[in-house]
Amino acid sequence: MIENIKDIMWAVVTVLIIINGIKFSIKLHFPQLKINKIIKSLKNTDKKGISPVKTLFLTLAGRIGVGSIAGVALAIYIGGPGTIFWMWIIAIISGVLAYTETLLSIKYKDIKNNIGGPSHYIKKGLNKKTLAIIYSSIVIIAYLIGFIPIQSNTIVKSIDMIEQVSHITIGIILAIISFIVIKGGINKISKVTDKLVPLMTILYISMALFVVITNIEKFPQIINQIITEAFNLKPFFSGFIVVVLIGVQRAIFSNESGIGLGGIAASASNSTDGTKSGYIQVLGIYITTIVICTATAFMILIFDYQNVVINNPNGIELTSMAFNHHFGSIGNILLVLCILLFSFSTILTGYYYCESSLKFISTKIRISTIKILTPLSVLLGTITSPTTIWASVDILVAILAIINIYAMVKLKDEIITYHNKKEKL
Repeated sequence: MIENIKDIMWAVVTVLIIINGIKFSIKLHFPQLKINKIIKSLKNTDKKGISPVKTLFLTLAGRIGVGSIAGVALAIYIGGPGTIFWMWIIAIISGVLAYTETLLSIKYKDIKNNIGGPSHYIKKGLNKKTLAIIYSSIVIIAYLIGFIPIQSNTIVKSIDMIEQVSHITIGIILAIISFIVIKGGINKISKVTDKLVPLMTILYISMALFVVITNIEKFPQIINQIITEAFNLKPFFSGFIVVVLIGVQRAIFSNESGIGLGGIAASASNSTDGTKSGYIQVLGIYITTIVICTATAFMILIFDYQNVVINNPNGIELTSMAFNHHFGSIGNILLVLCILLFSFSTILTGYYYCESSLKFISTKIRISTIKILTPLSVLLGTITSPTTIWASVDILVAILAIINIYAMVKLKDEIITYHNKKEKL
């Protein structure tokens, strides 16, 4: 039943993202393709507070989680190589949605406290306070029962492949470390992600390049396989549509474009320029999907994954087999290191999204509530079935996307006016 609900909702989200991604791209003259402006937006002239570049790292910390490793592996295992092609396409199409949601987030953010996001422009722009509260509430629920637990779940699954250690023990250690960092608030979190994100990105890309270079003769075949299977129309409903839906679903889960979460992170910066912050978030989409997710895909596709049978897959099992194939005895060690970096950074960003959402809902509820619930969520993930977590996350993410896209469509005239005004300066 839950799978049917998930499939229907993601069919709706897919249509909404594609249609509105194309519409906004045309009306705004494809801002997601203006590479020169994306690069220029990284320059920060204001040294006070958290810089836009640091919010890029904060956003990447949230985006480059296990969805970029386990999620991509799961997509390939279920839908085949063709899902990767649709991940690329959706990254480009949805890049404009990351731009527009950030633009609105900066325009309507609480400048005094540097917090913003969809809830703020839904309340102030649409004058729909109840819907704004619903959005914030779902963000908190989605992270506490979904995004954060799946990170710790993947960590314990990856460690199991090296050594059988009590999941509870691992969970307690992760929970304590998480609490120590999040206790320091956004400044402490941004300092940690500022160091973690470049390190884990360079490490992962280097590993993928090593695999591609040492198997360069297979590279053309892999590219051909991705494109060919992306357009395999036979059978149409059980083949092509499934591949497209899985590709879209994993792309959105990984890069979060259209959901609005990037806007929450962008609002933490000292920037008051929505277009500049928007271009930075587009870069985040490309780094996550085009670079990191593709790196995972190549490492798996070069490996003979089709002969693998996995029960109750998380996705990390397939990645582990690929790593062991490419890197030998140290494969699982490298994978666990990547998982720890990717997952821990996502946990930190997830906490900040929950904190910002709680502040929006009510200033009377103590933030310490989230600081306690987040470590408990980390612990919960180490003892929960991954299938249950993935299904819950997919439905909640779909709801967030529908609400956020609805808001952006309603505010499209403001988006176009703001964009055109800034572009003329």
